[in-house]
Amino acid sequence: MNLLWLEDFLAVAATGNFSRAAEDRHCSQPAFSRRIRALESWVGVELLDRSSQPAELTEAGEWFRTVATDILARVARVPEEAQRLAEANSATLRLAATHALSFTFLPRWLRSLESNTPLGPVQLMSDVLQRCEALMLNGKVQFLLSHAHAAAHGVLDSAPFTSTQIGTDVLLPLSVADGQGNAMHPLRDEAGHVVPILRYSDESGLGRIMHALLDRRLDQFTNRTVFTAHLASVLRPMVLDGRGIAWLPKTLVEDDLRSGALVPAAGPEWSIPVAIKLYRDDKFLGSSAERLWQMLNTG
Repeated sequence: MNLLWLEDFLAVAATGNFSRAAEDRHCSQPAFSRRIRALESWVGVELLDRSSQPAELTEAGEWFRTVATDILARVARVPEEAQRLAEANSATLRLAATHALSFTFLPRWLRSLESNTPLGPVQLMSDVLQRCEALMLNGKVQFLLSHAHAAAHGVLDSAPFTSTQIGTDVLLPLSVADGQGNAMHPLRDEAGHVVPILRYSDESGLGRIMHALLDRRLDQFTNRTVFTAHLASVLRPMVLDGRGIAWLPKTLVEDDLRSGALVPAAGPEWSIPVAIKLYRDDKFLGSSAERLWQMLNTG
């Protein structure tokens, strides 16, 4: 029995018209009719009453339409079910993380987890948030690690996805220090003073947060965007080079703050507290991933 025969049968069962069904199946009518006959021979009964126009299903044909539909649906589910079975038995954790957290928070977080229980192999895909979200939506990873803020809603902030907060961070308005240890580019409103801003691109999760929380506030200043990039790790050296102000994650610039190379360009009211969240799909992710999730949400 050929699965194509089942699709042929459902096509002709829908209309009773052999010519139209053959056209829909990209087949000549004689060849199409032979395939239907071959199916009936395999089943052992006639499925169609050809004496009427259009052809009608026999009693056995009505029963077999349900059978054919169920068989094809079951076959279509085989790859997904096989993948889920493989994932359930896999010890590898597949994780996507934004670049800013991949370089700083993630190594420390994994080390703290491994101090309590072995995690096994971890496969990391590091990218901008928009592409990390695509990996999650396409089932390529089990978890996504990113900065988050309630005012900057993302595609993973609604069902079937859920999240848990595993840390905190702060986006700080920073400038390189001048010779006296003050901000070379302070955020202040003075006549003729243009504030140079280094921004994140639209693909960036930090850019999404800045757009939601800062764009209107910055309109009170005469500001000019002098540089745009996907990554905080790219904006940081531009700030150090004296190009302007950028809102950088504290986790990325702790050494620069301690050394005094970077200093606040504005008061604490311009800092943005953000959460560090781990996102997942509600479906079963496999035993290793589920153990991790349970560990994070217990106690």
